[in-house]
Amino acid sequence: MANSNKTGFGKSVSTRASGVSDSAVKSSRSEIAQFLSAAKAIAAGSKGSGRLAFALDATMSRQPTWDIACKLQAQMFDAVGNAGGSNSDLSVQLVYFRGLDECRASRWVADTTQLANLMSRIDCRGGQTQIGRVLRHTADEAKSKPVNALVYIGDAMEENIDKLAMTAGELAMRKVPCFMFHEGKDPAAAIGFREIARVTGGAYVRFDQNAASELAALLRAVAAYATGGRHALEKSGGAAERLLLEQLPPTRGGSK
Repeated sequence: MANSNKTGFGKSVSTRASGVSDSAVKSSRSEIAQFLSAAKAIAAGSKGSGRLAFALDATMSRQPTWDIACKLQAQMFDAVGNAGGSNSDLSVQLVYFRGLDECRASRWVADTTQLANLMSRIDCRGGQTQIGRVLRHTADEAKSKPVNALVYIGDAMEENIDKLAMTAGELAMRKVPCFMFHEGKDPAAAIGFREIARVTGGAYVRFDQNAASELAALLRAVAAYATGGRHALEKSGGAAERLLLEQLPPTRGGSK
């Protein structure tokens, strides 16, 4: 692994078997608003422990809105931290890619403030997406210790979807659902992100910068899922919970 750089990330993500070589329907504001009101209650009531991988696209296409995105993503980290609280033991790892061949991962931490500080030092650099490396890294992490969910935030997909789906299938076998947050309107990204979410049993949400507060609350719900599983969503019931549960597969054999 590479030595720590100025961002504080000491782990360079391997290129092994990454698959890098080669019309979205936006959730209505009323649906998101309904989901969020329930998400606050869900997060407060979830108990247990979990590991949540949080991955970011830091390529140049995100530069025009990067400052706003950094603020939004810092709010998301804070939301995840608040969802943990004293009732759970939630660890988070930050993964990002940018440039021609840079993909790094932080250590697993419970203090998400550290991750927000690290992210604030990242700037965008030109290059293609490296989603395959993110998926491969998360699958490798799940081999040694379970990873309860992967959250990915990006605006593009420039890789072979069939190869990505193969790695996503491995994540599905390891019970790692991918929650794909799509910034913008790129149709190829929408198709790819939806497929990754489908294969892994996760969920897809498209957003813009006007939905910052709503997305922060959505992250609280994902954090609740990471520590409490479907039961944390199902116990409240109602239309809001169904927005996420409609995309999540049914439980099998009493698992989360």
